[in-house]
Amino acid sequence: MVSGQETKERPNLSVLALTFFILSFTMARIFTTISPDTVLVPGGLHIHHFWLGLIMLAVGGWLGISYNDVKIDRFAAILFGAGGGLIGDEIGLLLTLESENYWAGITYTFVIIFVAFASILILISRYYRLMHTEFVEFVNSNASLYVGIFFAAISVAFIIETDDIVVLTASTVIAVVSCIVIAAYVIQRLRGKG
Repeated sequence: MVSGQETKERPNLSVLALTFFILSFTMARIFTTISPDTVLVPGGLHIHHFWLGLIMLAVGGWLGISYNDVKIDRFAAILFGAGGGLIGDEIGLLLTLESENYWAGITYTFVIIFVAFASILILISRYYRLMHTEFVEFVNSNASLYVGIFFAAISVAFIIETDDIVVLTASTVIAVVSCIVIAAYVIQRLRGKG
């Protein structure tokens, strides 16, 4: 509760922003592939499209927090998502500040991670209650114990076998989560007997 009013959930705006993020990124990549030599250079300054993206993010964010109107909220979500896509398109350039890194793999990696993360957040916000119910049912079943033991064992095997910090970190996180699932199962069973 905020000031006696319920906070409105608006996952539809998140989906709209994510859709326009993907469209904007795709259109920028298509345009620069078809016409790589088209560059805006007023007064000797090379203007990259991430500047337009920053302006769109700022305007979309400002509209989104300044007004409580359905049409303006949709417009703000579209501006915000499209601006993010233009910035995301130039992540390789922004991270290295070298024009030849525009096509760097980090740009695609960033976009894939961002889209996956945003999609997961949207799904969680929309289906939290259903997911919570499903998780509780899973923890109460024998399958959670088996899955937890399997992932804990595999993770420990990777931890023992590797020096790679990324694999070590991921395996440790999976092992900890697996142990939490196993502990939740055991606690549920002990409560059921008591």
